[in-house]
Parts: sequence; structure tokens; C-alpha cells
Amino acid sequence: MVDMRVNIGGIELTNPVMPGSGTIAEGIAKAADLSLLGAVVTKTITKDLREGNPPPRVAELPNATLFSIGIPSKGPEHFINTIVPFYQSFNVPLIASISADTADDFAALAKRISVPGVSAIEANISCPNLKKNGEAFAMSVQATRDVISAMKAATDVPIWAKLSPNVGDIAEIARSAEAAGADALVCANAMLAMGVDVQTRLPKLATITGGITGAATKPIILRMAYQCVEAVSIPVVGCGGIMDVDDALEYMLAGCTAVQVGTANFISVSTMSKIIAGIDDYCTKHGFAKVADVVGAMGIHEPPIIHAGRL
Repeated sequence: MVDMRVNIGGIELTNPVMPGSGTIAEGIAKAADLSLLGAVVTKTITKDLREGNPPPRVAELPNATLFSIGIPSKGPEHFINTIVPFYQSFNVPLIASISADTADDFAALAKRISVPGVSAIEANISCPNLKKNGEAFAMSVQATRDVISAMKAATDVPIWAKLSPNVGDIAEIARSAEAAGADALVCANAMLAMGVDVQTRLPKLATITGGITGAATKPIILRMAYQCVEAVSIPVVGCGGIMDVDDALEYMLAGCTAVQVGTANFISVSTMSKIIAGIDDYCTKHGFAKVADVVGAMGIHEPPIIHAGRL
């Protein structure tokens, strides 16, 4: 029997699969067994009530989805009084995703929601929709350090930093988050993108630009996740374009301790359970007694042997 447990910043998960923030809600429990998941990551919350961005907010693209939801939120009190109790019944770690406009606000919100039942806090410093032209804290080394440092000073709950793919050197950002005290990294959020409807001559999103997720983004974010793994000593959670078990295994073989499934959850509520079963099967077939042994098991191509006088 395969040991499917993984450890992320001191939190033990029964398996390495969880949803990406904002891709499931409480209603999914009617169609899927959430107790099978390694953890549950909640929809991002903010300190204030938010309606989100105006429509249109979603556009389908080949092998991808373009969106600009804008983080609608019912605030911390609703989260503490309603969301936390709901998920406690499934007996899986609850990861609370939060967003704010300043480092101090991140810290205050993290402190407010550090209640029993919250296993870790995912700092959404990477959402490309909150600031003009897609600016985000995770696009700056200093801003990343400021937010994570402030949150670590405000709470003893482990902090996961969700990074942005919209940077030139993600390893540099990863190192700054680790230096500030992050217990784990999540790589990565959506990539900045846009679309235009040629028939109406209007942008496909009301905000013009937004984030693109889905299968088309996986090779790029997989590369970034690998760079983060190589740059830091804390766990990295791979997140981007995971549609099936092979996608999840690519991230893990490249060094990610766990994965988050996002867009695929909108296609089928059974995606995550199938991935969990598929990872178990893969370990059995390839002789891995523990799923943790899959992490970083990617080999390297050996260079060809060149003999003197021969090509």
C-alpha cells in the first residue's frame, strides 16, 4: 500500500492533491467527497465586502480560460462563522486564501482569521486583477518580502506565498518569500492575458486584461515551479494547467511536494479524485512505496559520449 502523505511547512496532508483557490465552493460537497482531498483551499477573502469585477468576467479560449473575476468576498466574519465550520466536518487541512491592498492589511487579515480550523494561510500576493495593468505584490522582491514578513509577525499560522508568473525572474521572488519566513510557496497564479471579440470589436473581458489559466499554461508554469524548487529549501506547491494525473506527476517529478488543481475542476468535479487515484496507481506501478519519493525524482539526460576523432 502506497504511503500518500506529504508534509508542507509542518502540515501533514494525507495526499498531495488540493483545489486551487476559487475553483471549488461549498456546493461541490453534494457531488464530490471532500474528505478524500489532501487539503481544501478556500476562495480568496478580503477584509471588506466585494462584488468583484463587472461582466463579462470569463471567456473560453482553446485549451485555456481567460477571466477577471475580481475577488468577490463576503469578508472575514462570514469566513470565520460559516466557511470554517463547514469544512471542519471533512477533517482535512483548511488553507485560507487572503488578499489585501497593503502589507499591513495582509497582516491584520491574517491575524483576524487565525482561528481554530485554519491550518495555513495562503497569501494571494499574485492576483493580476486588483491593480492597474495587473500589478501585484509578487511582481516585486521588496513588496513580497514586506507582505510575508508582516504576516509572519502577526500570526503563528503557517504562511504559503502564492507567486505570480508575470515576472522575469521568479526564483528571485521565491527566495525573497523564503527569506521573509514563508513556510511554503504556491507556483503560480494566472498569467496576464487579454482577448478581443472580432465581431463586436470589444474586449472579451470588461476589464480588458485578465488572467489566463488551463492546459495551455502548464509548460510555462511547470518551468517556473522547477526554478522555484531549485532556488529554495521550503516546499513548493505546483499550480497551473493541471488537467489530469500526468500533469500532476510532472510537477511532482520536477520537485513540487503537492499540487493544486484549478480550471479542471470546472470541467469535472471528479478530476481531483481521479488524480489522487492515478498517483497511487503510478507509485504502485513504478515501485514507489511513498509518494514523497516521487518528489524531485526527475532524471537528467546524460550528454552523449564523444570519442576522439568521431562525431
